[in-house]
Amino acid sequence: MTQAPTPTADTVRRLVRSLLKEGGDDTGGPDVRPVTEDREHTWWIGSRHVLRLAPDREASLRRRRELRLRDLVRPHVPVAVPTSVAHGDWAPGLAYTLDTRVPGGTADEYDVSAVGEADLAGLLSGLRTVPARQAEALGVPRVAPRSLDALRRMAVHAAERLAAADEFDAARLHQLTQPGAAQLATQPGAAVLTHHGLTGAHVVVSADGRVRGILDWTAAALGDPAEDIAGLAVAVGSPAAVRAATLAGYGARPCLRGLWLARCDAVIRLTDHLEGRTGGSLTLLRTQLRRAWEPILLERVTDFPEDEPEP
Repeated sequence: MTQAPTPTADTVRRLVRSLLKEGGDDTGGPDVRPVTEDREHTWWIGSRHVLRLAPDREASLRRRRELRLRDLVRPHVPVAVPTSVAHGDWAPGLAYTLDTRVPGGTADEYDVSAVGEADLAGLLSGLRTVPARQAEALGVPRVAPRSLDALRRMAVHAAERLAAADEFDAARLHQLTQPGAAQLATQPGAAVLTHHGLTGAHVVVSADGRVRGILDWTAAALGDPAEDIAGLAVAVGSPAAVRAATLAGYGARPCLRGLWLARCDAVIRLTDHLEGRTGGSLTLLRTQLRRAWEPILLERVTDFPEDEPEP
């Protein structure tokens, strides 16, 4: 397979100059810069746009699907979903989207206020109203729920290694037993459209704590709504995530399931990083672990009626 070219400031500037028809710095093009040093395929374009370059053909398929999915989702949610002003190929078979920039920072920079939690509740409840058939027609995949018990077993082993590195108290995972994980299995008919990739970087927050937008819908799937609750737990903290999910109409079972998905994932991700299997920011992974393990009152609930309805 041919290796994709590495985008440079000059190639990005030439592409954007042809799209925006506007001047910029002394080189005759707009001001361009990578969003972060380790994300060479995502670039700020001036102060109003962001250019996202697909690094391979699989990512290109997701980007093209995302263009249509965002139009489907936008009327259902109370927060901004990015709008594309141009799209095409930046290299043979490799897609790009030039999007309007959603004003604000990220959930990694700003705390979410009580009103912001209501914004997140609107997001979760709105996603539940997106017609599944229309999403499937766009190519959005159905994803089977993960086994919380299998994830729990992996996290227990990872926690022991974190404890040896003085990073985590492994005994905290004892709160989730095998019977408890079984009780938190998904219920029939629970699948909804999920963002399936919520992180602090994808939640746009203003300085006053309002949630202004949700970025990057390329991983969207029809599946377990607890995955988005889990994503919010590492993005804004477990208490805020559970309050938002409860406000959106989710009961104790999906809230607790999301909480424990987030906690197990955070333990495993930090262990993988410390043992050299994955990259990323160590500081961010530690922050996500802390957010996921913030205590909530709901986690003391252990018994659920077998016929508890899902929203």
